[in-house]
Amino acid sequence: MPESQLTDTRKILHVDADAFYCSVEERDDPILKGKAFAVGGKAERRGVIATCSYAARKAGVHSAMASYRAVRECPQLIIIKPRFEAYKEASQQMHEIFQKYSSLIEPLSLDEAYLDVTDSQKCRGSATLMAREIMQAVREQVGITVSVGAAPNKFLAKVASDWNKPNGLCVIPPEKVQDFVFELPVEKIHGVGKVTAEKLHNKGIMTCGMLRQYSRLELSRWFGSFGERLWELARGIDDRPVETGRRRKSLSVEHTYDADLPDEAAILAKVGALLEDLEQRFKKISGEYGVSKRFVKVKFADFTQTTLEELLERNDQPAEEHFRALMVRAWERGSRPVRLLGVGVRLVDLRAPEQLLQLELFERRKGRL
Repeated sequence: MPESQLTDTRKILHVDADAFYCSVEERDDPILKGKAFAVGGKAERRGVIATCSYAARKAGVHSAMASYRAVRECPQLIIIKPRFEAYKEASQQMHEIFQKYSSLIEPLSLDEAYLDVTDSQKCRGSATLMAREIMQAVREQVGITVSVGAAPNKFLAKVASDWNKPNGLCVIPPEKVQDFVFELPVEKIHGVGKVTAEKLHNKGIMTCGMLRQYSRLELSRWFGSFGERLWELARGIDDRPVETGRRRKSLSVEHTYDADLPDEAAILAKVGALLEDLEQRFKKISGEYGVSKRFVKVKFADFTQTTLEELLERNDQPAEEHFRALMVRAWERGSRPVRLLGVGVRLVDLRAPEQLLQLELFERRKGRL
C-alpha cells in the first residue's frame, strides 16, 4: 500500500495540557482560580514569564515576555515561582493515562504528546471516544484540563488540539482533511513563524488553499528546503510516524544577568561559567551522543537576539577558545549591552545506525571530557 494511503488510515491524537503550569498551580491553590497570574521569574530579577493564566492572557501577558513588561501590561499580575517537581508529577500521571490507550507515545514536552491509536482496541477503535475518555481521566485523576486533536497525521492533530482550547476536542476525519486544510491560515502551519508568514502574506498567500497555487519549485526558490515541506503541508500531507524514542538534537545552557553586560570584556568573563555548566550536562549523555556543531546565543538589552553556530570539522580550536570566538562574533552583530548569554551544541545520536563518527564536545585532558 502506498505511503499516502497508509497515512490516511492512521489515527493520531495530540494531547496538550491547557496552561499547564498554571493549571497545576490552580489545582493546588484554588484561590488562584480565575485570577491573572503567571509562573516565571520575578520582575525585579529580570525574570521571564514561562506561562500564564487565561485571565492574564486577556490582559496582554504571554509566555516568554519579560516579567517587568508583563506587570506593566497587567499591574494586578501575580507571579509565582515554578515548582518543577509538581509539574513532572502531573506529567507522569498524564502519561500513565495515555499508556492505557497506546504504547506508541511521543512526548514533546511535559505537557503535550502524540499518541498513535490506529491499532488500539479501546473504545471500539474510535479515536474520538478515546480522546474524550483521556480528557475526562486527566480532569478527574490529575485535576487539570487538556485539549485534544484527532486526525490522520501529526500535523493536523497538533493544529486540531489548539482549535477549541481550553478543554476542547477537535476531530478531523480523513474525508474532511482537504476541506479543513484548504481554509487553514498559513500561520497555523508548523514551522511558519512571523518572518515566513510575512513573506507569504506579501505574496498574497493567506491560506493553504492559496499556497496550493504554487509549485514545489517556486516554493523551494522562495523558502529553500522548507518550501518542499510547505507544499506538502498545504495539502495535508505529513507522513511522520509517532516516535516513541525521541532523541535529543541539541544541548544548551543560558543565563539572564541581573545587570546588563556592557561590553565584550564583560561578556567573555561569563563564558567560562557557562561552559562548566554545559560540560557537566554533556557528561551525563556523552556515551550516547557526539557533537557536530557548537553555537552561542546573545540576547541584547532591547530583547533582540542572535545565534551563531559552526561545524566542528571546520574549526580545530580548543572548545573554550572556539566558544569565545563565536561569542565575540555574535555580539559584534549588535555591539550593545547584553541581558542573556547561551552556549550549546548540536548533537549526533551515536546509536543511530548511519552514524559513523563521534565528535567530542571538549578535548580530552587529564583523563576526562
